[in-house]
Amino acid sequence: MARIIFDIETVAKDFETLDVVTQEYLLRYAASEDEKEEIKDKLSFYPVTAEIVTIGLLNPDTEKGFVFFQNKGEPLLPFEEDNARYETGTEKEIIEKFWNTIKDYDQFITFNGRGFDCPFILIRSAVHRTVPKKDLMPNRYNILHIDLLDQLTFYGASRKKFSLDMWCRTFGIKSPKEDGITGYEVKELFKAGRYIDIAKYCLGDLRATRELLFYWEKYIKYSS
Repeated sequence: MARIIFDIETVAKDFETLDVVTQEYLLRYAASEDEKEEIKDKLSFYPVTAEIVTIGLLNPDTEKGFVFFQNKGEPLLPFEEDNARYETGTEKEIIEKFWNTIKDYDQFITFNGRGFDCPFILIRSAVHRTVPKKDLMPNRYNILHIDLLDQLTFYGASRKKFSLDMWCRTFGIKSPKEDGITGYEVKELFKAGRYIDIAKYCLGDLRATRELLFYWEKYIKYSS
């Protein structure tokens, strides 16, 4: 079975660029300035107020990676580095590259993909009138999509949901956060034009997820 890991990085639209009705809707329950700022800080979590700036894919068995990312600076030709191919494009173009790549795989592996990456990709695909080429959201117990957050919480039996970074630290896996970048910094990096840094950070997440997958398969998953 050909399988692939994927992950996305997103950036929120500037709040001030949203229309007045949308701004009022988002802030309707905010009772203080702190609450307003907290809401604004979370806009990158929602496909209606943010866009995808990077999509990364990694074959866990061959270690071949693909990273598609937005680049607002000087044109950048596709290049390969550290067994990964990097390509740029608009949000619509990188989403299309994602679907054209993933259609050749039978099983998908994510960390919190069912709760974040997959719904985000599907909604942003619809925004651009791009038709999905695979079912990213099959029944959650279906082996076609292995969401490691589901597996490590035993489908919700364990109530606390820890981050990928925490699981990496628990099992002694190198976390991409160790290189000095976290997901919370992606928006500022994007504003600063550090598009390749975001792309490489995404690839680091994929490689950490790969190691976590192997750890789960060897030490946690039961196989008779």
